[in-house]
Amino acid sequence: MAAEGGGKEMNEIKTQFTTREGLYKLLSHSEYSRPNRVPFNSQGSNPVKVSFVNVNDQSGNGDRICFNVGRELYFYIYKGVRKAADLSKPIDKRIYKGTQPTCHDFNHLTATADSVSLLVGFSAGQVQLIDPIKKETSKLFNEERLIDKSRVTSVKWVPGSESLFLVAHSSGNMYLYNVEHTCGTTAPHYQLLKQGESFAVHTCKSKSTRNPLLKWTVGEGALNEFAFSPDGKFLACVSQDGFLRVFNFDSVELHGTMKSYFGGLLCVCWSPDGKYIVTGGEDDLVTVWSFVDCRVIARGQGHKSWVSVVAFDPNTTSVEETDPMEFSGSDEDFQELISFGRDRANSTQSRLSKRNSTDSRPVSVTYRFGSVGQDTQLCLWDLTEDILFPHQPLSRTRTHTNVMNATSPPAGSGGPNPGSNGNSITTPGNSIPPPLPRSNSLPHSAVSNAGSKSSVDSAIASGVSKFATLSLHDRKERHDKDHKRNHSMGHISSKSSDKLNLVTKNKTDPAKTLGTPLCPRMEDVPLLEPLICKKIAHERLTVLIFLEDCIVTACQEGFICTWARPGKVGLLSSQNQANSPSGTVV
Repeated sequence: MAAEGGGKEMNEIKTQFTTREGLYKLLSHSEYSRPNRVPFNSQGSNPVKVSFVNVNDQSGNGDRICFNVGRELYFYIYKGVRKAADLSKPIDKRIYKGTQPTCHDFNHLTATADSVSLLVGFSAGQVQLIDPIKKETSKLFNEERLIDKSRVTSVKWVPGSESLFLVAHSSGNMYLYNVEHTCGTTAPHYQLLKQGESFAVHTCKSKSTRNPLLKWTVGEGALNEFAFSPDGKFLACVSQDGFLRVFNFDSVELHGTMKSYFGGLLCVCWSPDGKYIVTGGEDDLVTVWSFVDCRVIARGQGHKSWVSVVAFDPNTTSVEETDPMEFSGSDEDFQELISFGRDRANSTQSRLSKRNSTDSRPVSVTYRFGSVGQDTQLCLWDLTEDILFPHQPLSRTRTHTNVMNATSPPAGSGGPNPGSNGNSITTPGNSIPPPLPRSNSLPHSAVSNAGSKSSVDSAIASGVSKFATLSLHDRKERHDKDHKRNHSMGHISSKSSDKLNLVTKNKTDPAKTLGTPLCPRMEDVPLLEPLICKKIAHERLTVLIFLEDCIVTACQEGFICTWARPGKVGLLSSQNQANSPSGTVV
């Protein structure tokens, strides 16, 4: 066991680390990079990003990996812990001129062994749709940079849709696109759809349907990242102004906000059950925010520089039965609980949403999440019930089991919390009530402080809501027939079309937010300490992805590393095991 001292040992790159589950080990032969393996000169380049997709082929090895390094984009078969990486045979390789890839995302709904749809965002503002299996480039969006000239910071397919995708830019704007539509040859004109505190949403006004379908202006400064909730109904955005903003994506309603301790927020992720959001940024902290209560419940201090990525680990997020002596339910209920607790290999999302709001069975919850930063360190964190419910007795109550459900806050919680918009709260998860009727899902009070309320209301009723209010179920089944017929905005006419970017400019004074529910003081919330905090790279870390049998990290040198989970190293061939570095057990 190496001593946690200062000096040389603190600067040593770790190749393995131990948690309560066991030993995680770096597999050097499973490292992906450019074929020549020469470290990339990262000065002035965009962050290295990694995307995964499974194509469900017959070989049993359907995992594919895409990563960008500088001006290059690579697409490989990903062999993970099973076999050494073969860098000599990329399925596809692209080198771009005049612009660099900044982010990318696969459409998992349409992926097959013969075809995948990959969106790639670029530093000059364009978005490209490619098929790296067929080696085709099908479409280029914002080609003339008439929609937005700034760098693409995040691009993602809308969950449940084969054609809709969302793009965020460093301008602070987000745009909703449909792959079936063109972008036009002139700069788009916009019609105000909805406005709220520090955000506004516009529709594209034209005689024929064109991209973008929607333009979101969110906060001030760059919009650094966004993430959809596990059920696809909510959207969490983090911006350079230091705010987390959570929206109901379909109804374009602001659900709640949070302010960083200081500086911009750079990254965001959802817990597998959609009940918690974690952010990281320039305050060197990870912050845990409750979706249900709209408040900060904990901060984590462990990084020595900006936090670049946060991610939950669904494989070690656990639900366990407690001491049977504490249990007061029936034998049948208890047996169900035991079998439920043992079923940890199943999907975490379904596992975490299995309980209902009337249960009072004794369960224990631990959420595991990780973070990486510009300090080259990997941190792992546990979020446990003593943090989630600090004032509850050990015997499990109905409030305790609510952590397992997707339900509204318990009665007596004091109504809407500070930082929320005051509306009733619906939380993500499998037990969410059915969506409102289409005519009600965008209320008639959609626009505030705008002079053309009736015109915009008519726009909502006669076209915009056809795509903006699609439920998760509808997105998959209806997009083919709806996108051509229902998205035309040509009939909209209003003087408010000239009023672009009508965002309420609330330049929040950090001194005035500190100590409020938007940004509690450090002593007002629990402070988490990392389970492990290890230096694992020479350059700043830009990727952290939790897979079933490994953890994947990447640094700005362009090396994508695979860390085998405990007990998974044996899946490698004996030759690879023999050549793996022994490292220092820490």
